[in-house]
Amino acid sequence: MCQTKKISTALAKNQTLTCDDYYPVVCQDGIQSYDSCSVGLIACDKKSGKCPAFFQDGASKRDDEISGAVVFVLGLVILIICLIGLVTLLQKMLLGMSTRILYKATNVNGYIAIVIGAAITILVQSSSITTSALTPFAGMGALRLEQMLPLTLGANIGTTVTGLLASLVSEGTNSLQVALCHLFFNISGIIVWYPIPYMRQFPLNAAKRLGKVTRVWRGFPILYIIVIFGIVPVMLLGLSSLFTQGSKGFTVLGSLITVILAIVLLYITYKWTKGGLKERTIERFEKRQRNKNTLSTLDDDMEYLKSEIVRLRDHTGLEETEDGKDEDLSFAP
Repeated sequence: MCQTKKISTALAKNQTLTCDDYYPVVCQDGIQSYDSCSVGLIACDKKSGKCPAFFQDGASKRDDEISGAVVFVLGLVILIICLIGLVTLLQKMLLGMSTRILYKATNVNGYIAIVIGAAITILVQSSSITTSALTPFAGMGALRLEQMLPLTLGANIGTTVTGLLASLVSEGTNSLQVALCHLFFNISGIIVWYPIPYMRQFPLNAAKRLGKVTRVWRGFPILYIIVIFGIVPVMLLGLSSLFTQGSKGFTVLGSLITVILAIVLLYITYKWTKGGLKERTIERFEKRQRNKNTLSTLDDDMEYLKSEIVRLRDHTGLEETEDGKDEDLSFAP
């Protein structure tokens, strides 16, 4: 049967070398099923014998990879649709007096806001739900950015309660140690960035700058997510793997790439601050947004020009052309 309770412990202790250790590799008579295999990843319900959605009895590693990718994409699509619906609904509800009331209601002490954020997250058991629900309020101006920061920090503390509760009903102390590490890591982050007003300005100013760039070019958030959460982690992961191969050649190669990346970052930083790269980048973003706005309103502008030409022709009494097509006033591409 599947040893699902031991998977997280084995991963935390780095006892598993490959993903194949979690799949039915030890089976009787070569039959891959949860009844005949002693090792597996996801087991079916012991009482009903039914497997969860997207999984099947005796699934291979490839089957689970495809199922995981499908579930990830579906979850991401559902999340985006829900956020769009939430923002649209809030924009229609929070108008006029409602926005001012919410603005005053959230104007509380920052440390009280941390407690409120933690309490909300404990109730819903997810910091993503808390931050996703509050972010549209901040975007519409109903919630100040200075209040959003402590609420988010409190949500990061509240999300550790789930791990603490789970560790209290598990055997041993390993799970409790991991949960406490999660808790004190978030508390340490709050101590570093929030109590001192000067340090508090770093995340606030960074958020304001990202917001300003987004107003210049609406496609910037997508680019930011792809680079920060996609390209950069993959590059760092690939670079770090060079130092774990146990080969001097790979170590030297990793060191060389690290030095080159450091030089490139210093050069980009210098060009950004002193070489005018910042101004040129913002100018390109503005140009992209202007082009997008122009394309989105091109049809309406053309219809307006057609109507104005027809009105001008009627007013001045211009004669029609010989082919009689000036009534259509079509514009060649």
